[in-house]
Amino acid sequence: MNLGVDTVCPTPQIVSPSSYVTFLVQISGLGAMETNGSVMSLPDGEKTRLSSVSNETSTRYGSVADSLPTDEPSTVETTVLSPRRSYITVAVLCYVNLINYMDRYTIAGVLLSIQKFFDITDSTSGLLQTVFICSFIILAPIFGYLGDRYNRKYIMIGGLSVWVVMTLSSSFVTKSYFWLLVLLRALVGTGEASYSTIAPTIIGDLFSGAKRTVMISAFYIFIPVGSGLGYIIGSSVASATGDWRWALRVMNAVCLISLFISPCSKSFVWSSLGVTAMAFLTGALAFWTPTFLSRARVTQGIQPPCNTEPCDTSDSYIFGVVTVVTGILGVSLGSTISRRLRDRVPNADPLICAVGMLSSAPCFFFAIVLASTSIPATYVFIGIGETLLSLNWAVLADILLYVVVPTRRATAEALQIMVCHLLGDAGSPYLLGAISDALRTYQPDSHTWSFRSLEYSFLLCPFVGVLGGLFFLMTALYVTKDRKNAELLTAGTIVPYVFIWVYEL
Repeated sequence: MNLGVDTVCPTPQIVSPSSYVTFLVQISGLGAMETNGSVMSLPDGEKTRLSSVSNETSTRYGSVADSLPTDEPSTVETTVLSPRRSYITVAVLCYVNLINYMDRYTIAGVLLSIQKFFDITDSTSGLLQTVFICSFIILAPIFGYLGDRYNRKYIMIGGLSVWVVMTLSSSFVTKSYFWLLVLLRALVGTGEASYSTIAPTIIGDLFSGAKRTVMISAFYIFIPVGSGLGYIIGSSVASATGDWRWALRVMNAVCLISLFISPCSKSFVWSSLGVTAMAFLTGALAFWTPTFLSRARVTQGIQPPCNTEPCDTSDSYIFGVVTVVTGILGVSLGSTISRRLRDRVPNADPLICAVGMLSSAPCFFFAIVLASTSIPATYVFIGIGETLLSLNWAVLADILLYVVVPTRRATAEALQIMVCHLLGDAGSPYLLGAISDALRTYQPDSHTWSFRSLEYSFLLCPFVGVLGGLFFLMTALYVTKDRKNAELLTAGTIVPYVFIWVYEL
């Protein structure tokens, strides 16, 4: 028996021994349905949309598009994608496949450096690839099984998330923990197994016939291309930085999780990118500002350099007070403005976030460049910038709640938290510190240059703030439509069904 499923959750298999039967299984929780043989009745007031399975641009995650016989009539619920969006989806899959093989062979490109770093033999070095392939072999059938029964998109998202986290984590392994690097490489295989087994089937769902052959060829051509680039980029980054671990970090940076989500999720994606930029900015400022201001005082001659403990902590106290006051003021002001504008301006919330991010960027820029001449002026601009940045906190949470249906909010919240911290405040303090250290090597004994190196690294923050503002402006373009769709789904005007079509061999 072949079973085609269009669903976002597991469904029971229903067998009809003598005839074709179409069942609709309601997953919205809005009411039960009656079935009588092949006759089906829906609850009053609910609507469904039926389309033919022959549409080659239909996406049916969790089904095999061409396993259905073409000589029999059938109806299934499909998520219809435009040809343009189908090509974009394939482009994203090809990009991830490229990064997949770049990451796989980055280790080989810097293997000599790894051997010197851990002082390991050739046989021990070979374990890095062996455990990766073994985990891939074991888990690929499991993910293939899950991909035929559950939503493939979410399986891929989960696998790619594991991939990104494990790759980044492996770049921080110290000399005495080679076994941990081996374990992390095995877990990287877990992430790649989820992708490699499912991505070709999604292309199969999107296209058929000659087009499918062309798209599959385009997908697989990135295997040799990615493999070669893995050697080239990995070794080049290691040579440029003098540290093989940066090769893994660069691979992790370009391995941003690409979400090809249905059109109703655009505002969630753009707002999540905006939140990530905001987390990057706040994480860097919160961690480095007291130290930055302390070095500024030394540069101005206000206080002596800290050569012995305890060091002066007055700037930590002042900055803490400023953060508390501006945080309360900004959150209260942002929620008030949102309530007053929401009825008149449907996309007011993302616009508030965009204004907050774009306006805070120049404030932080002036705070950075004035620190060497006027500490009070620096605190004034920091206070204004933090107030503008704090406008977003309550508004951001509200955006997520009304563009995502209630049954998906916890998942959406978890995904947004993971992305914003992973790509935001988890790495921004380290990145600024690394830039500062790299600049400081030119004059390592100069207190003035110690301040300047951190000042120059801080200049990255305003640019990230502008980027975050642009992300929120993109959110404003889609939020009204997405909010309406979520409300219709919640109210039951649009009912998400699982359509199951069962037929005989």
